[in-house]
Amino acid sequence: MNEVVIGVKGEKQLAYIPEKCIGCGTCVMACPKNSLTIGSVGAVARGLLDKDYIENDAEACIVCGICAKTCPSGALVMIQDGEPVNDNSYINVALKDTTVSDDCVHCGLCEQICPQGCIEVRQWLSTDGTASVNGETIIDNETCIHCGWCQSVCPADAIAVEKPFEGTWVQSEETCTACRTCIDVCPCNALYNPEWGPGEIVDNVAQRADVCIYCGACDMACPVEAIEVTKTAIVPEVEKVTILEKKLLNAEMKRPELVTKLVVDDYACLGCGNCVIVCPVNATDADVGSGYLNEVDSKKVLEVRNGVVNIVNQDACGADGACAMICPVNAIMLERREE
Repeated sequence: MNEVVIGVKGEKQLAYIPEKCIGCGTCVMACPKNSLTIGSVGAVARGLLDKDYIENDAEACIVCGICAKTCPSGALVMIQDGEPVNDNSYINVALKDTTVSDDCVHCGLCEQICPQGCIEVRQWLSTDGTASVNGETIIDNETCIHCGWCQSVCPADAIAVEKPFEGTWVQSEETCTACRTCIDVCPCNALYNPEWGPGEIVDNVAQRADVCIYCGACDMACPVEAIEVTKTAIVPEVEKVTILEKKLLNAEMKRPELVTKLVVDDYACLGCGNCVIVCPVNATDADVGSGYLNEVDSKKVLEVRNGVVNIVNQDACGADGACAMICPVNAIMLERREE
């Protein structure tokens, strides 16, 4: 995996592995110098923006390692004298490996359901004269995020999973616009839209609590701040855990920064208004929707004016990328803001 050094002090280095990062913002909560920033989590997760979830101000960073200690996925690594530090004061290190017992029947349900694709089940027919299947189940603990899906669906109770956090997940039904940004971001497939029939109102997002790790990625990504994730306990037996608990438990997550800007190609834009309708921030106004496009003065972020889309307020953008996803001619996009 690609490892990038983002902080240096003496013989200590802070390295970042973007492929392991889940955009949860836990490290940003913990940083005592506010050198870490997170932004545009939804757009990054949807592949609409070429950037990493987090960035570090190397001048402000003191390379204390608190961010690496709190990271649940191992995306941040402390390096001392050229070697990674791997002691039990790091949540990711203290987490027990996900294991499979001899009771496993190698049915393959865990492999099918794993949101990170880190389980491989190998099967072969028995050679002892019985109509049975033998095999092995292999879990890649380097990519496992400890969500518990495999444990939940296992018919033989053969899988043991330890989660990084306990917590609470609260959604404001009045604010949620069912834009699905949180669903696309969630590394655990713990969020979903309940099914609905023709002519029915789309339900708000719901949570599968049993497979949530309370990382906070959905909180970071929600463009209308309709989700609040609170960590209430650190589950693994972490050394010197009190320091981490003071940083993380029962604390509000820091809000992401707006690191992008909307750009419209006036020549390509058809003025169809799809982006205006789908924008989650626009949709928090009661009058926004099909048939209301002519009320151009009431929109928060995007509006149709003189046959093309107009950006009303760059700073109100939720950086989720819904507008870019729905545009039929790729006339609107998110770009990184200049430093």
